[in-house]
Amino acid sequence: MAERWATFGIDLHLDPAGPGLRRGLTDALREAVRSGRLAPDTRLPSSRSLAADLGIARNTVADAYADLVAEGWLTARQGSGTRVAARPVAGPRTPAPAPRRTPGRLPYSLTPGVPELASFPRTEWVRATRRALAAAPHDAFGYGDPRGRPELREALAGYLARVRGVRADPEHMVVCSGFAHGLQLLSEVLRARGARTLAVESYGLDVHWDLAARAGLETVPLARDALGTRAQDPGDADAVLLSPAHQFPLGGALRPERRAAVVEWARRTGGLILEDDYDGEFRYDRQPVGALQDLDPGRVVYLGTASKSLAPGLRLGWMVVPPWLLPDVLTHGGGRSVGVVDQLTLAEFLTSGAYDRQVRAARLRYRRRRDALVRALAERAPHVRVTGVAAGLHAVLRLPPGTERSVEQAATWQGLAVKGLERFRHPDATDPAGDALVVGYATPPDHAWTGTLEALLRALP
Repeated sequence: MAERWATFGIDLHLDPAGPGLRRGLTDALREAVRSGRLAPDTRLPSSRSLAADLGIARNTVADAYADLVAEGWLTARQGSGTRVAARPVAGPRTPAPAPRRTPGRLPYSLTPGVPELASFPRTEWVRATRRALAAAPHDAFGYGDPRGRPELREALAGYLARVRGVRADPEHMVVCSGFAHGLQLLSEVLRARGARTLAVESYGLDVHWDLAARAGLETVPLARDALGTRAQDPGDADAVLLSPAHQFPLGGALRPERRAAVVEWARRTGGLILEDDYDGEFRYDRQPVGALQDLDPGRVVYLGTASKSLAPGLRLGWMVVPPWLLPDVLTHGGGRSVGVVDQLTLAEFLTSGAYDRQVRAARLRYRRRRDALVRALAERAPHVRVTGVAAGLHAVLRLPPGTERSVEQAATWQGLAVKGLERFRHPDATDPAGDALVVGYATPPDHAWTGTLEALLRALP
């Protein structure tokens, strides 16, 4: 009975000091309210609970509360308990910072690489979470397997084999917190094994090149020609990073003969191919291009994420790793980087068919967006050529030579965030692809799509 106080009310840190307990407690409470540490309407512990916490008489607490109610610092109502009164609260006595102007977010955005976040299936995700938690064994909430939860690895293996043609053994899969995390792990593993050079596509994301550089790898851009990336000729590189299903940002798929040639290079030299299956599920005009990994699972690491199909904020990704490389990957980290509840929920989402439904709905929505973009450009800006739209969530708008920077500026004046193609070129690339905008047509929410498209059309030359 003496320990029942531990279940009462809320915790409250106070340090009564002074000539008497009542005064010391009153002063400590008053200062907590005055300084803002106790916010208005905060419900205080009952007098019994606080007295037990502090090891003092209950009447002492009741008297301190009564004093502060009389002073207006607290309020007390029958059935509502004792609360902090609503009154102006003085902050710490420090000089106010000088006002600083910060640029506001533009009202429209066609920034590539982001899905329509408003379409995240919240209700279905919550239902899947409940089902997953109800079915989860107790040991699921322990430290677990560094590869990730077996339920998710098994569900992913079946899905990737069915949809992307990946030869995925759940034993050789590693759950990670997105593509960047997977690339970081692989870069560290490559450097630890003595690798020095990672060949990359001449256009891509600098954040990926920086991750490799921080691990100690030099990134060298692959040459490109009218047919796309010359992946068949990585030179003296130890590994190569490719997005063969839908190259970002230029948008093409790696040609079959070049897919075969780069796999032959890996076999011949002992090199490693890192396959970023970017936009692999979002192809509109023909059947999806299968994963490169199927050509040689022993020389290709397959990387995928739920960032485009669901949302990047989930931080859910996966790797299918050759058996000989798996121990090294696990040494550097793995599935423990992702919360177990999200892993179990995604597994349930996959096995219940909810993931397939989400992807099909998104594919239809984005195809309509793409068609509307192409149609509007044909009608109002016929001199702008659109490329890279057979798949994915973005398009490349080819501009007249020398106009990319001015069009970016014009877009800003229209309140539109958009990126020029030059921003994605590797600093050592010697084959510029010309002036263009990379337009992420999936990014705006439905209610903003019409206004965003209109802003883009006004910005074009």
